[in-house]
Amino acid sequence: MSSSQGAAQDLLARWPVVDGHNDLPWALREQVRYDLDRRDIAADQSAHLHTDLPRLRAGGVGAQFWSVYVRADYAGDKAVSATLEQIDVVRELVARYPGELRLALTADDMEAARAQGRIASLMGAEGGHSINNSLATLRALHQLGVRYMTLTHNDTIDWADSATDEPRHNGLSAFGEEVVREMNRCGMLVDLSHVSADTMRDALRVSTAPVIFSHSSARAVCDHPRNIPDDVLERLSANGGVAMATFVPKFVLPAAVAWTQRADENMRAHGLHHLDTTEAGMTVQRAFEAANPRPKATAATVADHLDHMREVAGVDHIGIGGDFDGTAFTPDGLADVAGYPNLIAELLDRKWSEGDLAKLTWRNAVRVLRAAEDVARAERARRGPSHVRLG
Repeated sequence: MSSSQGAAQDLLARWPVVDGHNDLPWALREQVRYDLDRRDIAADQSAHLHTDLPRLRAGGVGAQFWSVYVRADYAGDKAVSATLEQIDVVRELVARYPGELRLALTADDMEAARAQGRIASLMGAEGGHSINNSLATLRALHQLGVRYMTLTHNDTIDWADSATDEPRHNGLSAFGEEVVREMNRCGMLVDLSHVSADTMRDALRVSTAPVIFSHSSARAVCDHPRNIPDDVLERLSANGGVAMATFVPKFVLPAAVAWTQRADENMRAHGLHHLDTTEAGMTVQRAFEAANPRPKATAATVADHLDHMREVAGVDHIGIGGDFDGTAFTPDGLADVAGYPNLIAELLDRKWSEGDLAKLTWRNAVRVLRAAEDVARAERARRGPSHVRLG
């Protein structure tokens, strides 16, 4: 073990990682229909998953936002029901492993979990289609424990433009702005990963609480629409928000963008969704990679993004959101949730201070959730729930 590796592990023992996005719930749905006996994460699941409890411990993870994602082609009540099923499995995981996981609904809960040596388990809904255009459903998700909502996934929805679809609203519609205001009133973080740059700018204009990017990197370093433009990063200091760098190779390494497009087309040619992480899907992906060696991102690639994001947004406004179990491919050195010490060691070698790293891993994310709670108390004292409807 290098001296930087040892120092990274020591630092993570004091200031563990708050990871903004992990798709384990969807992987459990797709692979075993939530049969947790078949994917017992107390044991090594590296043959099937990026995530299990031993590797979370090895990676120095102290808090995890579990994504309660459902695919964008799940529409209407189907999307709502599937989101509820995703919430249910997160709660089942917490109940099944009480010595390791603790449900966290507040920043105080996160700190209490850290003090107990447990992993704070939070939830984030990925895509506004999950609320089926209903502010009452949004409030219900918050009551069930969801603490952020990504405004879109890969598809533009009825009130917000996605980064990877055709725009219909030039950002947020009037109803989309009302969704942001109601999220502020509830205390649910507005997550701007996946949304178009205009949606990012509109949300920053409307939101009175800090926003997050749960898993997005810097567009200036890798010009992909899923990443954050510099003008948006520059606005985070005034908003108080946090941009959590992701590890997905096609979002961090320019050479991987075109390669991944070809891999996605190959999946579709086999009749599979490009995000399919079942064994059948991974078999197709591995065969494509064997025939078409992919460009390799590394921990240094991600560190390049974090260097840039720190310079533009400021060290108080950056974090980490790996997107494990939501991507077929990962960087060398960041193959799974055990890899965070490799990234911290790389940043230590780049002379990041312990204070800056503590903000990156833990303090910024906790501060943002606490600020959202403060805004929500003020908003609820000022007004009641919104009953605005779309159309």
